Amino acid sequence: MFKPEPFVTRLAFAASDRPEAQEAKAALIARYGQASAEDAQVIVALGGDGFMLETLHENLKNGRPIYGMNRGSVGFLMNEYSEEGLLERIAAAEQAVIHPLSMRAVDIAGARHEALAINEVSLLRQTRQTAKLRISIDGKVRLAELSCDGALVATPAGSTAYNLSAHGPIIPLDAKVLALTPISAFRPRRWRGALLAHTATVTFEILEADKRPVSAVADNFEVRDVVEVQVAETRDVSLHMLFDAGRSLEERVLSEQFSV
Repeated sequence: MFKPEPFVTRLAFAASDRPEAQEAKAALIARYGQASAEDAQVIVALGGDGFMLETLHENLKNGRPIYGMNRGSVGFLMNEYSEEGLLERIAAAEQAVIHPLSMRAVDIAGARHEALAINEVSLLRQTRQTAKLRISIDGKVRLAELSCDGALVATPAGSTAYNLSAHGPIIPLDAKVLALTPISAFRPRRWRGALLAHTATVTFEILEADKRPVSAVADNFEVRDVVEVQVAETRDVSLHMLFDAGRSLEERVLSEQFSV
């Protein structure tokens, strides 16, 4: 597990292409300097939640913690932007450790694809035809046929994103569960999804794949015309995000459950 160094002085700034993010990057580099991603103690991401996901994906292997500041439209995963006292804020920040999902997909031509997802793995119908999915958990069929627009598996960190929009549950970060959520289920209409142990492996089989094509999306990586998708948590990969003291990701997820 990453342990923050007692004195943080080397920062690497990354920014989305939005003008306000680029302006913030220039101002912060002028004030705090710019280290390389390899030499930096912390990477500071400037943008919205989408850019935070991009930055996390780009730094999967180096293990550097990411401290985000909101210079985008959606900032649930970001801290408030300020040029003042950045080193002190980072030194006092609280850490969230996230384990991504692995997606292994087979397309209709038999090609195999792999990707990691920090928020969710989604299956989505590609045409006007509803998708038909068979869902197995740890090798046992739990739902023989789900007619729907799609379905997704979300991490606790991703439970407040697409999962919440699809009426899935918000999950505390330390709950050690995953959300399996249908997207516009048609039959069985009353099925609302399931909470699964974080050790579970979810397998989706696409029924009538020729007639009802389905794509699989791991965050922003898409595979079209899939016939089978397997999703499981990857415990040997850890992502580290930093949040201002008193505004931890755990606190934000909890507060979201009481928002009206």
